Amino acid sequence: MRSVYLLTLRQLSGRWRLVIMTVLASLPIIMAVLTLRDDDAPSTAQFDIVVLSSMLAGSILPLIVLATGAAAFSNEIEDRTIANLTLAPIPRWQILVPKLLATITLAAPFIAVSAFVTSHVAFLADGRATMAVVIASVAAVALYASAFTWLGLVSTQAIGIGLLYIVLWEGLFAGFVAGVRLLSIRHYAIGIMHGLDPRRFAQGSHLGFVPVIVVSLAVFSLFAFLSIRRLRRMDIP
Repeated sequence: MRSVYLLTLRQLSGRWRLVIMTVLASLPIIMAVLTLRDDDAPSTAQFDIVVLSSMLAGSILPLIVLATGAAAFSNEIEDRTIANLTLAPIPRWQILVPKLLATITLAAPFIAVSAFVTSHVAFLADGRATMAVVIASVAAVALYASAFTWLGLVSTQAIGIGLLYIVLWEGLFAGFVAGVRLLSIRHYAIGIMHGLDPRRFAQGSHLGFVPVIVVSLAVFSLFAFLSIRRLRRMDIP
């Protein structure tokens, strides 16, 4: 497992991917600084919706995870060396776990730093608010990583499909159709954030803290199970 983990980290640590992730992660920070410098600075509730929900949780975070999660198995599939992993006499979960951990390891620091600095600046060093945003964001990284790693296994067009999911499902439908939020990772993150700090997103309706944790664990486990199942059943060229 260690060798698969280290190999995946090297595969995902390309220079241009890291540059793109750095640029994306810096955008919420820039927005927070510019917002505070504006004479007509928005209220906390408006900042929650525009920057934390729509920008960070709804677009920047999933885009960064998509860049790593969808590529976790891409090299093996494109080079047709996936057989070297799947034909080895090891359980399939020992292939998935290091891949998933590598994806989270690479994406989580970018998101954690972005979430920390953004909330620290915007909420004037409010420790509880800052930690709520960071913890919820890292939890969302794990959920998106599980989903996009599975997507990379079932489709060679994972990036395109992932972009459609982010724009249409998380950005459009989940933002305007209340029922869709029950199946939205973005809103799971918001629910965790609100549960850790009830002052955040106080205007909206959310799943309770315990239910959102249970649902999040179920979603993570579901996509992990589907990935393992795919590894067992996929055709090896």
